[in-house]
Amino acid sequence: MDSFGSDYSSGTGAGKMDTGTIMEQVKVQIAVANAQELLQRMTDKCFKKCIGKPGSTLDNSEQKCIAMCMDRYMDAWNTVSRTYNARLQRERARM
Repeated sequence: MDSFGSDYSSGTGAGKMDTGTIMEQVKVQIAVANAQELLQRMTDKCFKKCIGKPGSTLDNSEQKCIAMCMDRYMDAWNTVSRTYNARLQRERARM
């Protein structure tokens, strides 16, 4: 059996991963995937909004537009995230 499969065997060897470690690794992978998706969406939206004719360089107005668009996108994302997390906490407190 390969080393990956042996970590999950029924023995109690030193290489066995516990559920908490696996869950933390999954959480990290999800966070990375979410960050990549956020960056991709922001790039797509701001590119469509700010870049009229793609070229090898960005002119000054395109650079300013991209910077402002990304700032606004991140501000909106943070506001939505904070509101969503606050709502989740309220819902959990009711349970």
